[in-house]
Amino acid sequence: MPTLDRIEGFADELTAIRRDLHAHPEIGFEEVRTSGIVAEKLESWGVEVHRGLGTTGVVGVLRGNGSGTKRIGLRADMDALPMEENTNLKWRSTIPGRFHGCGHDGHTTMLLGTARYLAETRNFDGTVHFIFQPAEEGLGGARAMIKDGLFDKFPCDEIYGLHNAPDMNHGEIAIFPGPGMAAADFFDITITGYGAHGAMPERSKDPVVIAMTLGQAMQTIVSRNVDPLKSAVLSITQIHSGSAYNVIPGDAKLCGTVRTFDEKIRLQIRERMRTLAAGMATAFDVEIKVDIRDGFSVLINQEEQAKAIEEVARTIVGDDNVFTKVRPKMGSEDFADMLQAVPGAYFWLGQQGSVPVHNPGYYLDDKILPIGASMFARLIETRLPVAV
Repeated sequence: MPTLDRIEGFADELTAIRRDLHAHPEIGFEEVRTSGIVAEKLESWGVEVHRGLGTTGVVGVLRGNGSGTKRIGLRADMDALPMEENTNLKWRSTIPGRFHGCGHDGHTTMLLGTARYLAETRNFDGTVHFIFQPAEEGLGGARAMIKDGLFDKFPCDEIYGLHNAPDMNHGEIAIFPGPGMAAADFFDITITGYGAHGAMPERSKDPVVIAMTLGQAMQTIVSRNVDPLKSAVLSITQIHSGSAYNVIPGDAKLCGTVRTFDEKIRLQIRERMRTLAAGMATAFDVEIKVDIRDGFSVLINQEEQAKAIEEVARTIVGDDNVFTKVRPKMGSEDFADMLQAVPGAYFWLGQQGSVPVHNPGYYLDDKILPIGASMFARLIETRLPVAV
């Protein structure tokens, strides 16, 4: 069975919603306009709406036909990235420094499409919780919603999420049980040296040189300390220091991320980072502070729910477009925290275009909106069947 006809019937409306959200992006915990649109749409379709979880999160509650007590959560993220867009699309971002460069506008729209379809058909027995999450991009939106009582107020027996995938072909779906995306740590390393004139380096304790030395040393952690049969990434993504050509600054800062699938390796890398920093501090007679923060957990798909997605996907996109070979991604996703609280699974939906997410030229293929909405809808109808 292809995408659901009823959803295809309002595909143009979904595209309009998505492009409007794209033109007005909001970053984590600032999704006021976005969450307002979500709440308004849900209410117009007769979905019970709850706002304010995790600051700007929205939960819609819809009960189907029958007396079933099973509850399923469907989750979409709403936030944009703090970056510039570099496309010529008519619906490009109208807000400087804000860009839906990861496709969360598409995820939100797909879930809205699902909500409309299910509200109109009610061809399920049980309760659906439509979870619209803020602040997925490293700010802990999932944890904020959970802390605000998400699963206490809206209990779920299982939960599902998705992400668009420019590295796959249009309409392809990837799903597999077990670890699917890596855990993520974020770090800030501050080096406090001693500044001087650029022509008199001997009078300084040069934090720039120390930062370069420490940065190079940190690149040996994965290559020389981690088991080569285990996956790990340590990336320095920011270096901040100095403001003039002829001034050796007094401090420098290194920032970045660590990705792992194994908790022991995660702890090992943290320990090695601190040890190297302490050694550099002693060697150069400076102060180095290391702040490492737990950003995301490992995303783990449960076997039963992964199988359910696979079976539904075969009816929506066909057997040849469903991929179940285990290929975990080193990227991270805070839906992992919801999966630690509730059994569920997360799948990837391929789209046209090869520009990767988080790239200024990324764009979302609107033709996948009905596919994602149909996947979620069919999951509900399959997992919450109406008794015949």
